[in-house]
Amino acid sequence: MNTDTSGTTGTSATTPDGIVRTTVGGVRTLLAAQSRPGPVSAGLLFRVGRADETLATSGITHLVEHLALHRHGPGDLHYNGATAAVYTHFHVTGTRADVVEYLGGVCAALRDLPMERLETEKEILRTEAAGRGHGPGHDMALWRYGSRGYGLTSYQEAGLHRLTAANVRDWAATRFTAENAVLWITDDTVPEGLDLTLPTGAWHPAPAPTSALPTTPAWFRGDDGAAVLTAVIPRSTAGSLFTDLLNKELFRALRQKGGYSYTAGAEYHPRDGDFATVTAYADALPRQQDAMVGAFVDVLAALRAGTIPQADLESVRATALARFDSPDAALASLPGEAMNLLLRHPARSDAEARAAIEAVTVADLRRIAREVWADALVQVPGRGLDWAGLTAAPTASTDLVSGRRYTSLEDRGTALLVAHDGVSMTSADRRITIRYAECSLVYAFPDGGRHLVGHDGLTLAIEPTLHGITAAELAPLDAGVPPAVVVPMPPREESRIPRPERTEPATRPQPPRSGALTALIWLLGTITVLVGGFTGIAVLAETDPELSPEGPDWVAITIMSLATGGAAFLWGRQLRRRRRGEG
Repeated sequence: MNTDTSGTTGTSATTPDGIVRTTVGGVRTLLAAQSRPGPVSAGLLFRVGRADETLATSGITHLVEHLALHRHGPGDLHYNGATAAVYTHFHVTGTRADVVEYLGGVCAALRDLPMERLETEKEILRTEAAGRGHGPGHDMALWRYGSRGYGLTSYQEAGLHRLTAANVRDWAATRFTAENAVLWITDDTVPEGLDLTLPTGAWHPAPAPTSALPTTPAWFRGDDGAAVLTAVIPRSTAGSLFTDLLNKELFRALRQKGGYSYTAGAEYHPRDGDFATVTAYADALPRQQDAMVGAFVDVLAALRAGTIPQADLESVRATALARFDSPDAALASLPGEAMNLLLRHPARSDAEARAAIEAVTVADLRRIAREVWADALVQVPGRGLDWAGLTAAPTASTDLVSGRRYTSLEDRGTALLVAHDGVSMTSADRRITIRYAECSLVYAFPDGGRHLVGHDGLTLAIEPTLHGITAAELAPLDAGVPPAVVVPMPPREESRIPRPERTEPATRPQPPRSGALTALIWLLGTITVLVGGFTGIAVLAETDPELSPEGPDWVAITIMSLATGGAAFLWGRQLRRRRRGEG
């Protein structure tokens, strides 16, 4: 552990732009003086975020952040913490003493997290997630990256049930270290008494991206009311200026000209040290959304075709250059410079940054427009974008496992397949397969339920109550998935365990109707009619004084009536058997 608490250590260097680079307690530090007296702002960045987790441990970084801030109760001090995809940021604004107290307290807590708060903070995180709203582009990362790395930002913090005190301590000791941190302060000196004692460790590069997209450009269907596009391109000045231009063009075409949208624009955000994400978006009422999407695509098509007036380039160029004219330009750029240092993105002086902006041409913007379209993933609210040359992102698997089949108890057209290397769910119009080696998460419920998430983001829920499968029959799954992806879940309430909505009654197979049975029915029916007719004639004859002067022969009448009843009974019995399908 680095226990150097003497403030600035090592050598210091000042850039031509007035930013001081130094080291405090082993932590790389950037300082920039304010042009006039005012509150001091400071931030401690760590190169760890949600993209470093797995789905089965997701939430661990956010949990460390909450535990580190627990001892800072409510007060007048303006402070906060934030966990993003590739970084965790503790920041504060106040006096120098406030900075010393806050950042010193954060580092002290990171050295000795208050584990008695572990379960309480987990519950607070669940409550925070339940009340957090999501924008229309929340699922973009999942569709692009799947259920790993950068894709985890689209998911709930699924690992909270699994995380132990040992897991959390180890994560803090290996990720929240001096070598994996950068400090920035809007002051020309390090506040006296600042103690940033942190564990000794190593710098962790940003994770390599994964992909759930077989090809781009691609599209998928989202909720009504918005279109969102993301594209990942190399970080560059031309990419940033193109995004500024796209922002203006979308606003002009979709709001000012078309009147389809209230919000329309674009943003550029570094993803890691080498790549950035361009995000474009627009909203519309349901009755206008098809027209909005058409105009959205047209804007991008026009930029790719090169119909970019020089005046439009000069406009976004002037805006980009204007930020260098502020007396506090160094202060404004300090958090971004600290982030670049954390991600090891090459630093540039103001003069170099100005030169790069001045060098961008219309041809550069057209090239970036083509790069953006080539990597585009577009969420649309209505009909697809095949007409624009995009491919539908996959929503199902292309293969099935070869395993034992369990037919659904509520839909005989749906079946679960369990094999030694994976599971599949298949229906008339869709199939989902998750191989155990490509499984990111298994929620394991005590009642036998298993909910799986594949690396590609596809999900599969196995409910014994719906497929009549036993724990022994699920043994290949439990033995096949990596133990690290299994999250044991608490018991579910009985009402939350799914039951078949409609059980098809068991029916006997219906054999083909026999010709012999049909003949027998006709024969018995004919006999019944004939015997009944003769019986009726006999009764009339026996009761007619002219035909039977000696009176009715009741014995004969009784015999004939019994014969008629017997024939009728046999005929009716065979007819009922035919209707039931009995041979």
